[in-house]
Amino acid sequence: MAQVQLQRGHQITLRGSAQIVMEFFDYSINSILFQRAIYPAEDFKMVKKYGLNLLITTDDTLQAYLRQILTQVQKWIMTKSISKLVLVISSRDSREVLERWQFLVQLESSDIPCDKENLSTNHTTFQKLQTQESAKPPKSEKEIHAEIAAILRQITASVSFLPELCDACTFNVLAYTDRDAQVPSTWVDSDARMIVKNSEQVRLRSFSTTVHKVDALVAYRVSD
Repeated sequence: MAQVQLQRGHQITLRGSAQIVMEFFDYSINSILFQRAIYPAEDFKMVKKYGLNLLITTDDTLQAYLRQILTQVQKWIMTKSISKLVLVISSRDSREVLERWQFLVQLESSDIPCDKENLSTNHTTFQKLQTQESAKPPKSEKEIHAEIAAILRQITASVSFLPELCDACTFNVLAYTDRDAQVPSTWVDSDARMIVKNSEQVRLRSFSTTVHKVDALVAYRVSD
């Protein structure tokens, strides 16, 4: 892991914060894919991170796919162009959306743009991100990691309340970005992949680097 970049007074830089957020997305997505059995358990290995034993994929194709996604997401974070990342789990056969894991990315500064659109939909979505008026004191990497670990524990514990996924499932990653954000050809417009009916949601914890704040929640379909 590369060392987080700091400014004077040990304040985390935009680049360092983007790296932290990107790594959180990486471990979160891997954890969700394992916990929800989207890929076989034997396709994962255990690693130590944030003081936790976490599982990450050993599948080369999946690793390359996630690396491509997260590399671009980190660029959007650096250019202050992304407001939300969503992991959508759907039935492979019916394409019905069963779960949406949402991560709202807020820049904790007063100079962020407010007009947003969802890259995964044909409709423009306007969102105004919350800003903070006063500068926050520096936060240690240990404090940040403790907050991230709390979210990852909740993801692990989610199997206790989420409905069992009986169908073979697949996943997609959606990004909500500025309308003028630079988008590579590997990203395409899509609908918002919402849960059509019988939806419930559970709000998870959040973490802050003092540069970015990430709020998490999971929405899921409840059986009739």
